[in-house]
Amino acid sequence: MLLKSTLVVSLAFTADAFAVRRGANDWSAPSVADHLIAGFTAAVNLDPAATTLVGQKALLTSTTGNNATFNLDDLNTHGIIEHDGSLSRNDIHFGDNHSFNRTIWESVASYFTDSTISIPTAAKARVARLQAAATANPEFNLTADGAQFSFIETALYLSVFGNLNDGNARTEWVRVLFGTYYLWSLA
Repeated sequence: MLLKSTLVVSLAFTADAFAVRRGANDWSAPSVADHLIAGFTAAVNLDPAATTLVGQKALLTSTTGNNATFNLDDLNTHGIIEHDGSLSRNDIHFGDNHSFNRTIWESVASYFTDSTISIPTAAKARVARLQAAATANPEFNLTADGAQFSFIETALYLSVFGNLNDGNARTEWVRVLFGTYYLWSLA
């Protein structure tokens, strides 16, 4: 599971060495997929199918010269995993589509007022963020793939920190995850 907000989880766990890296942000074989699956299964018990779905997309961004590897900077490529309307980053139109944006994240997190985040609450936060991005960005573009990854991002934090039936992700844990990404991005 690589997220670009989907990346939030990936970066947080990568920074904590749950997934294997080969230096210089390079994810290299014997099998990137095996490392991702093992890392995310061990770290958050993520279903290997979810990791595979996003991991395959991540490999499409590769600039390493080997399409079986990628580096984390490759994931900034707009329109593959990274998309307009992120939960925690600005759109590419504004220049920096990879750094954590505290203002954007806080606008999303303002919907999370209970101890858990239900699917309806997460959906309201997601819709509000997409509407805000579309209003602010004259070049806003969310393709079908981008919309799919937008939904996957939300489903991932709900299922990892809650459950598949009704979400109910622990709000504190979701805030810690995004806060970890924020602190990591300052390094």
